Amino acid sequence: MILTAHQVGYMPWAGFFDKVARADVFVCFEDVQYEKRGWNNRNYIKSHDGPLLLTVPVESQNHLGKKLRDVEIVQGNWERKHMRSIEFAYKKAPYFDQHFAGVGAILDLYADGGKLIDLNMDLLRYFLRALGLQKQIVMASDYKFTGAKSELVLDMCRKLRATKYIFGGEGEGYAEKEGFRREGIEPIFQKYEHPEYSQLHGRFISHMSILDL
Repeated sequence: MILTAHQVGYMPWAGFFDKVARADVFVCFEDVQYEKRGWNNRNYIKSHDGPLLLTVPVESQNHLGKKLRDVEIVQGNWERKHMRSIEFAYKKAPYFDQHFAGVGAILDLYADGGKLIDLNMDLLRYFLRALGLQKQIVMASDYKFTGAKSELVLDMCRKLRATKYIFGGEGEGYAEKEGFRREGIEPIFQKYEHPEYSQLHGRFISHMSILDL
């Protein structure tokens, strides 16, 4: 059984979905600390003027030290701004009509607030369906994983009975490979080469949200 895990950000980039696609089970780490100015609540789309950052507003007070699963979205017109930006950027794209309504319906659910993790998970499931990927998803908070870095991953593999684990590219810097192999678990390190695909607005720019693809 091939396992991988990560935090789920706002409309993640293609490399995230590559890692999920290679696994049988994906663990969402939603019980980690919220990352201010990270990718939990923002991502880039490609506009006429280049990369445009879309940010979901979250509570500004007391989010430091909060778990990702507890962060609340702030009410406002952010959803309309995001959809307007998406429309201007992609209305001439061949699959615009297919996905504009689907993504918009999800954002509408959170226009008046809600949990950031719920928004991100709803979008994750939408994009997995769009990519034709059927994956089992589990939440880290439903288990009592212990340890830090390599030990945490190893404990997760034991409890979920994984035989292989896919690390991100940075995993080679901290994974204790022999510890995994002693327990019959093969560590795999993602070597993602970003594909070039048909893209609007001039030269190709990588690392946009999956929405761009």
